[in-house]
Amino acid sequence: MRALRRAVTWFGLPVLLVLVWWLVSGGSFYLPDPLKVVRAFWDTWVSARAFEDVLPSLGRLLLGYVAATLLGVGLGVLVGLSPRLRATLEPVLEFFRAIPPPVLVPLLMLLAGIDTPMKVLVIVSGCVWPILLNTVEGVRALDEVLADTCRMYGVRGGSRLRRFVLRGASPQIMAGLRQALSIGIILMVISEMFASSSGLGFTIVLFQRQFQIAEMWSGILLLGLIGLALSFLFRLLERRVLSWYYGSGAARA
Repeated sequence: MRALRRAVTWFGLPVLLVLVWWLVSGGSFYLPDPLKVVRAFWDTWVSARAFEDVLPSLGRLLLGYVAATLLGVGLGVLVGLSPRLRATLEPVLEFFRAIPPPVLVPLLMLLAGIDTPMKVLVIVSGCVWPILLNTVEGVRALDEVLADTCRMYGVRGGSRLRRFVLRGASPQIMAGLRQALSIGIILMVISEMFASSSGLGFTIVLFQRQFQIAEMWSGILLLGLIGLALSFLFRLLERRVLSWYYGSGAARA
C-alpha cells in the first residue's frame, strides 16, 4: 500500500498533465499532441545532435557553475568573516546583484566574443550571487561558542577553515548552490540564443524560426528532463555532504 501511494505521488501529476496536454492540443499546429512531440524527441535528440548541441551546453553549464561556486564561496567566506570588508563591499555587491544577467549579454559579447567564454561568463554572472550571499549568511551565523572552542584549542588556518567555517556554513552554501543550479540552466539557454551556432538554446530558436514546432517542443521537453536529472543528482550530493546535518536533527529543528 505504501509503494502504491508513492507511485501515485511520483507519477500521478505527470500523467494528469500529459492528459490535459493531449486534450488541449486538439490537433493544433502550434501545440502538437504529446505523441508527436515524443516522436520528434526520439528523431531529434537520440542522434548526433546530442553530441553537437546537448553536450556542449552541459559543458558550458558545468564550467560556469564550477567557476561561480569557487568565486562565490571564496569571496563569501572572506566577506562573512570580516565585518569591515562586508561594510566596504556591501554597496558594490548590491549594485551588481541588481543587474539582471541577461542584460550583460551584449556587453560580454563585446568583451569576450561570441564563443564559449561569453556563454560561461553569462552563467557565472547569474549563478555567483545566490552562492555568495548564502555563504556570507552561513559564515555570519557560525556558532560563537564553537568559534571560541577552536580558538582555545589552537585550531587555526586551513584546518579551522575546513573543519569549522566551511562545515558550519555548508547548509547555507548548499542552499545557494541549489538555487544557482536552476539559474544556471536558464542562463545557459539565454546565452546560446545570441549569436551562437550550437547548443540547446540555439537549436530551439532555430526550430521555431523554421516552423519545426514539434521539434521545438521536444527541445523544451529535453530541458525539463535535464533540469529534473540535475536536481535529482544534486539532492543525492546534498544528502551525502550534509549527512551530519540531517542526522543531527538540526534540519528538522
